[in-house]
Amino acid sequence: MSVSAKFAYRVTRGIQGASLAALVASANVASAQVTLIAGEAGPNRGARAASLQSFADDVAERSGGEVTIDIQWGGALFKSGAALQSISNGVADLGTIISVYFPQEMIGYGIADLPLENPDAWVGMRATDELMRSSGSLQDNLAASNLVYIGTFTTSAVNIGCQGTTINTVDDIKGLKERGVGAYGDVFRDFGANMVSVSIYDAYQALDSGLIDCSQGYSYAVAALKQQEVMSSYTMLNWGQVGALGIFMNKEIFDSLEPEVRKILEESGKAMADTLGELISADNEKAIETLHDTGVEVVEMEATERSKLVEKGHSYIDEWVERADATGFDGAALLGEYRALIKKYTAERDEKDYPWKRN
Repeated sequence: MSVSAKFAYRVTRGIQGASLAALVASANVASAQVTLIAGEAGPNRGARAASLQSFADDVAERSGGEVTIDIQWGGALFKSGAALQSISNGVADLGTIISVYFPQEMIGYGIADLPLENPDAWVGMRATDELMRSSGSLQDNLAASNLVYIGTFTTSAVNIGCQGTTINTVDDIKGLKERGVGAYGDVFRDFGANMVSVSIYDAYQALDSGLIDCSQGYSYAVAALKQQEVMSSYTMLNWGQVGALGIFMNKEIFDSLEPEVRKILEESGKAMADTLGELISADNEKAIETLHDTGVEVVEMEATERSKLVEKGHSYIDEWVERADATGFDGAALLGEYRALIKKYTAERDEKDYPWKRN
């Protein structure tokens, strides 16, 4: 059965013997219950899971209960490394895709993972969201994989925690055994770190055993995984974030929906950035409090030292531009648009504060 046929069968209840065209035509908020299956490789806990659930709840509310999203958690439908193909092939109608697992197919979206000077989670998500919705080249690139962009997440700012040492300057990096995150880890390697391949979930044991001295990560994750128990210092880099992970939908299924349903999905996807921004900011603040309470030294890297990280990261940004050009994008133009959007939402935050604080 084709993806459209499977979708039409699912969204039209109690209709037997109808043609495919009639089934699809009847799948709208006015005449039929639409149920979309979403795949999520992660568990149903934490800020990102809560924001995904808020997206599903928002879709139901905006549609008056006529459109529902059934989230299959914990990799029940697919693991992270198979997300793109699974959604593209209709294993799920929509779901979370993490760009780093698909560096070629998702190279455009990968712009949100670049080590730009943008540590603010809400600013990053808003800039990424507008770029994904406004860029025809990004939309065409996704369409080649039978995908449509719905909404974006972020891990929030990349920082680094250590056991037995403290990173105050870039000179402190040299010789340390470190777990890195994408290009942020590559920059630390360029400053002399010995990079060790360890997942964020194994970083606790690696720090405790001395396998690594330091681990790059995210404040809320440090607290959630209790890594403060094996850290003596935590350096706030105020540098950048990993933001190329979000919700994408099978394009064939998306296109078969009525316009009002597509609009609901787009509006709810956009609103999700505000929800996650609020949740993840609160979780990060609580995490820093936890670090202080457990005696971990929390330090802020000086701007002059951070600028050295930013400067070293330029080579990885330039590399992305070259790879994007080779894929058919105008990498420099896309990067310029993204940087302009970061400035736009930074200015909005500075002028109006975050959306959840405005009322």
